[in-house]
Amino acid sequence: MIFIEDELVKVNGVVLPGLVKSIEVTEAAQIDEQEVEGSATKPKQATGYQDATVKIELIIDDTATKTKYQHLAAIRAIFRSPGQAVPQPIPIVCEDTAAHGVDKVLFKGLTHKAESKSGQLPVTLDFVEYIPQTIQTTKTTSSKSSNKSSGKSSGKSSKQSSSSGASSSLSSDYKSYLSTKRGKSPAVDNASTAKGANRIAQMPS
Repeated sequence: MIFIEDELVKVNGVVLPGLVKSIEVTEAAQIDEQEVEGSATKPKQATGYQDATVKIELIIDDTATKTKYQHLAAIRAIFRSPGQAVPQPIPIVCEDTAAHGVDKVLFKGLTHKAESKSGQLPVTLDFVEYIPQTIQTTKTTSSKSSNKSSGKSSGKSSKQSSSSGASSSLSSDYKSYLSTKRGKSPAVDNASTAKGANRIAQMPS
């Protein structure tokens, strides 16, 4: 948690060391320029708003308990703790940021500049407004696919059963047809007569 109270900045309950020199909050619109062939002017189009930025400037010096570099190390531990790979959103409570509607920020940058003359460390903390994005996902139920697959399989099985049934019935009818007396061919019927025998004999071999 980060908040400002009595000109003091606290991050996760730890008071930032040094003197708060300034707090700056910036908001800006997103403006795109379009190229028009044959025209010297570039039409501008507003497409939205940029995330607000927050800049806090501190002046760090030696104290009775710690050196300025030990204070700097404490600030860096807040900026990036050991093992931390991705910056996490930090709630911010401050009249200056609240005036811009900023309630969460990401720790974007940490800069210090050593000044040999004064012996103090000017430190700049940069934050950017954090706006969570909601991503809607759709769930696909497996019942539809299972119903489709079961419908296809049932259709196939019904077709297979009907074809197997038809083939079995045809087989039985065909067997019944073969078992009945179906008569003889004319050549066999006439072979018993003399006239039929002569016709068979006259046929070319």
